[in-house]
Amino acid sequence: MKTSTRQFFLASLLSFPIAALQAQTIEPTPGTSLTITEDVNLSVNKSLRSADTVLLKTSSSRIGNLFLGLRAGATTTSGNNNTFLGANAGLSSNGSANTFVGFSAGRSTTSGAFNTFMGVQAGFSNTTGSSNFIMGTNAGVNNTSGNANFFLGDNTGSGNTTGGYNVYLGTNAGSGSGVNGDNNTAIGFETGRSNAGGINNTFIGFRADAGANGLQNATAIGNNARVTASNALVLGSGVNVGIGNTAPTARLHITSGTANQSGLRLENLTSGTTASINSSKFLTVDGSGNVVLANYANGGRVAAQDADLLWERKGGYLQSTKGEPIVIGSALAKTPAGYRLYVEDGILTEKVKVALKSTADWSDYVFAPTYKLRSLSDVAQFVQANKHLPGVPSASEVVEQGIDVAKMDAKLLEKIEELTLYSIELEKENRQQRAVSQEQGKTLEKQQAEIDELKKLVKQLMDRK
Repeated sequence: MKTSTRQFFLASLLSFPIAALQAQTIEPTPGTSLTITEDVNLSVNKSLRSADTVLLKTSSSRIGNLFLGLRAGATTTSGNNNTFLGANAGLSSNGSANTFVGFSAGRSTTSGAFNTFMGVQAGFSNTTGSSNFIMGTNAGVNNTSGNANFFLGDNTGSGNTTGGYNVYLGTNAGSGSGVNGDNNTAIGFETGRSNAGGINNTFIGFRADAGANGLQNATAIGNNARVTASNALVLGSGVNVGIGNTAPTARLHITSGTANQSGLRLENLTSGTTASINSSKFLTVDGSGNVVLANYANGGRVAAQDADLLWERKGGYLQSTKGEPIVIGSALAKTPAGYRLYVEDGILTEKVKVALKSTADWSDYVFAPTYKLRSLSDVAQFVQANKHLPGVPSASEVVEQGIDVAKMDAKLLEKIEELTLYSIELEKENRQQRAVSQEQGKTLEKQQAEIDELKKLVKQLMDRK
């Protein structure tokens, strides 16, 4: 048969309904190729094969489908506008508008629609998930029903099964076990691999990740950056952050670009704040602009225009600018060592409160079992010799040194407590003496009764004589 005749015959043969033909084998003349110059019409749900390999298959009563590859769409019975390229691609899919390219891409998809899976086993386990873009070897391999995910890179999103609206870019991004949350973004090699159960989290940078399960609204940005708490932002791992500069030298280095301006503003903490603060400490800067914590003992000043000013206001307080003692009156030029205030004519106030450093400064130790109470005879001898109580300063000492109100109150209370112990001891002795007296009284009464009885007997004897 001539070539032109063979071509016409083959074209005519392929145009017939396949069901009306017996199985036919068409072979070209050895050493020549088979050329088909007309359309090849395949009936619905029929395939073009090479030996037992399905090269091209039509779907049943559906339009716009293209299945190319061994068993690509092999069991598909419904769905429109699908493109399956590769062995086992879209093997069981009956959804619509899916594009699966690669060995076993979208293999398990049933009713999922509007998906694009590209790569070996990309979207392999997907069943009902829709609107996913998954590209890369084993990318999204375990996704079953997650929707609207964007996975790009080998093994990206391989931990996801039902999570949706995630964006994973980079090899192994979002690939850890249990990484099955929603609305997460992980960009970079092996980012977000530990984000188990996380929601609304962002990881950007080489191995940027979560340091705890179930985080929400957490962000880690930078090489190996790791965030461990929800609603937190972490920048880098031990890095310096620069704002307005290219070579930061501190954890936060701000260059405002304007002289005498820090570039840092605290919107809710102003000079008019009523917040309680430590009046002895404040933030300031050193010669290089580093923020440091200072206190007034180190020479801090508040809005001092004149270096020789003696006073300054600190909140609601008035302070000496040099931390010096204060003398009110003309009797002294300075206060004695260890004291900060002298008032010549006295102080009139409605209330005085003295603070003690510890319980050891008060006198309750008098009631301790180990306290050695002086005998009254010892006290009498001390008073006779010194003309004041033991432990109490003498009049000359008070004139010379003055009185520490707190110590004197404690000392006076000590003497009161000692008097209380003396009174308790005397009361005890009185009770004992009364008991002895009562017992002696009973004995005397008994003896008197016996004497009276003897007198009666003697009288009776005398009367008988």
